[in-house]
Amino acid sequence: MIAGLKPYAEYKDSGLPGLGQVPAHWQIVRSKRLFASSKDLALPDDPQLSATQAYGVIEQADFERRSGHRVVKISMHLDKRKHVEKDDFVISMRSFQGGIERAWASGAIRSSYVVLKPGPGVHASFFQYVLKSAGYIRALQTTGDFIRDGQDLSFANFVRVDLPLVPLDEQAAIARFLDWANGRLERAIRAKRKVIALLTEQKQAIVQRAVTRGLDANAQVKPSGIPWLGDIPLHWELMRAKQLCTGIIDCKNRTPDVIEGGSFAVVRTTNIRRGRFNLAGSYATDQRNYQIWTQRGAPKVGDVFFTREAPVCEACLVPDLQNLCMGQRMMYFRPDPASLDATFLLHSIYGPIVRTYLEVEVNGSTVGHLRLGQVSALPLLWCPVEEQRQIVEHITTATAPLDVTIARFEREIELLREYRIRLVADVVTGKLDVREAVARLPDELDSRDRIDERGGLMEDDALPEEAEE
Repeated sequence: MIAGLKPYAEYKDSGLPGLGQVPAHWQIVRSKRLFASSKDLALPDDPQLSATQAYGVIEQADFERRSGHRVVKISMHLDKRKHVEKDDFVISMRSFQGGIERAWASGAIRSSYVVLKPGPGVHASFFQYVLKSAGYIRALQTTGDFIRDGQDLSFANFVRVDLPLVPLDEQAAIARFLDWANGRLERAIRAKRKVIALLTEQKQAIVQRAVTRGLDANAQVKPSGIPWLGDIPLHWELMRAKQLCTGIIDCKNRTPDVIEGGSFAVVRTTNIRRGRFNLAGSYATDQRNYQIWTQRGAPKVGDVFFTREAPVCEACLVPDLQNLCMGQRMMYFRPDPASLDATFLLHSIYGPIVRTYLEVEVNGSTVGHLRLGQVSALPLLWCPVEEQRQIVEHITTATAPLDVTIARFEREIELLREYRIRLVADVVTGKLDVREAVARLPDELDSRDRIDERGGLMEDDALPEEAEE
């Protein structure tokens, strides 16, 4: 059905650079004709909402349940919070990176956010797609130098980008088609993710065995002192990260300042996933215009990045890139090369001892990150550095076939995401006509072909932007 989509019969010039032609019966209007800025204050019984790029604007309790992350609760200026109605839209702190978020529940949002009240010509589901489309986000980014100026997206930026005015019945049809198409694409992506998860479990089993028992099955053993772990090789020791590193460098709970001519690029927690450094995301968008602040110097090859976002706490080797600095909740280990191999440390961070330690440390805590003292005390099994390197080589060889297969599935997911982005862009800008296709859809979509109404379009690893005011 998607492959059979065709353009509209007649087009006209939109008058907007980057948009090109639009269907002849569509109008391009000022955005303030469709949305107004609401300054209504929160009601006394309004639940607190979280603005997220993963799920839109939802209740904090709902976000914590869905994501497993805790949210820092607002405790100041509660009387200044704004009221949000379901199907309003919210301009949140970094909307210039990921679009403007739809509200799936009524409640209160922090006072620094802008609440957009839809007018009578707005179908919320249609504009959910429009305001999250790649072309619209690029247009928003042209309204200000957000990264250099450190500014947030405002209503003044929003009204500078015109929007399509489409008949309401056609808006509904477009939204229904995209719900169906995205549901099918998301189902394919999730199936591939499940395979990746199984392969990752196999890889993790190889790693965990190697970093807790070594390679010699006949080695003499002794009690580890950890009841659930059992025995470890006789010459191994249980030590702390601070004993094996010459430095554990923290971000000091801040991101470096933006300055004209700065030469450093910020590495954020979103750049580190499952033991690898991802060049995309914030690293790709944050230009090298920051200044370094730590006296211990920038992270370098041989160091290990670590995110303090509990309980996940991702890690990766520092990549061979020049002039890196750290964003919030980032830190790095500098292993003593005479005592600790960097890759062995990385494998150990994902091993059972550290993972169990992290779970215990954050159990019952309302803080979403580890303290420096907790990180310095990470428990590590130590063996001579030459043996560490042999273990690393074994892990590399044994997991190589799994890595190849995982990479293939990840590339397939990436292609599906790229296709989804292009499909949404083509449909919401009128490059493809979906009205006939919608007419052929069943009255009730198969449950497998429906996306979750609160964020099936986005990946589920984005964190909330809520912070204490």
